[in-house]
Amino acid sequence: MSTHRIHVFVSHSWAYSNHYETLYGWIFGNGWRYGQASLVFRDYSVPKDDPIHGASSDWVLREAINSKIARSHVVVIPTGMYVNYSNWIQKEIDGAIEKSKPILGVNPWGQLRTSSVVGQAADKIVGWNKESVVKAIWELYRQS
Repeated sequence: MSTHRIHVFVSHSWAYSNHYETLYGWIFGNGWRYGQASLVFRDYSVPKDDPIHGASSDWVLREAINSKIARSHVVVIPTGMYVNYSNWIQKEIDGAIEKSKPILGVNPWGQLRTSSVVGQAADKIVGWNKESVVKAIWELYRQS
């Protein structure tokens, strides 16, 4: 039996933090196993209750976020249509691509359309289901 510590960055919009909270609970709230592998997920995202303080400019904030992305194995991004209008989520996507981190797109429950921004950048897209999300993180981690 082996234990894998997988660092995950979950992107989100403060206005749609319920997506983040659901994904957070699914990923970090349970012990996960696949075959003989025990998965321990570590959170490298920027939660609403613990934002990055002291960023004197957008550049400093972007670098602080990119530092978290650089230490992550997988970046998870909900594909809500609000993503098309979020500069920060686009910067997180750019940071993941720059750091060669796989991107997992997650279609929120009942959503009929996928954000083109996430859809074009994602290495994999799954539906709004905790087992699908965790399995996809595991697969992307193993591929990287």
